[in-house]
Amino acid sequence: MRLLTILGIFFYTAVITVIGVLLIVSSLNLVPPQSINDLLTYLQTSINSRIITGLSGLLLIIISFSFAQLILGKFQREKTIAFTTSTGEVTVALSAVEDLIRRLSGMLPEIRELRPDVIASKKGIIVDLRVVLRSEANIPELTSRLQEITKSKIQEVLGVEEQIIIKIHIVKISSSEERKKKETQKDEPTIPFGGYGRA
Repeated sequence: MRLLTILGIFFYTAVITVIGVLLIVSSLNLVPPQSINDLLTYLQTSINSRIITGLSGLLLIIISFSFAQLILGKFQREKTIAFTTSTGEVTVALSAVEDLIRRLSGMLPEIRELRPDVIASKKGIIVDLRVVLRSEANIPELTSRLQEITKSKIQEVLGVEEQIIIKIHIVKISSSEERKKKETQKDEPTIPFGGYGRA
């Protein structure tokens, strides 16, 4: 599958490069219009050249559709987690797993904001968490607890036995002073045109 992807990329690069070179040559008027006209006339008059041209066009269309299907199928597979039950196949959208993880922030009062990004790969399920903390908490203890809660919740809900890798990136730590400033700013009424004075 990887070989097909590489071949497809090289194929598209070659075709687009050829088209680009032809456009540049045409714009610089390096090939006389009579030569292009003779070539097109030859391609249409000879039966062999018409067959080769038609088969080349058909091959280009088939390769384009198969490559597009390969890419779209890969993207679709990456957006879901699939597993098989006794009655059939089940797919779970990664966005649903992200929503599930987002709700876990209510279980830990130290966390102000939790932004998960879930990827399904051959290694397993990779969860990337961007966290904003409310206060100066014990980061090693908090992150360990968050990793355990997230992992157990995913295993409990999905029932998958794949490896779950949880990475945590702490974006910001809000102090209690910042919270107090924000609360006082919310309480103070804003005066329209308050910053303007008389000249």
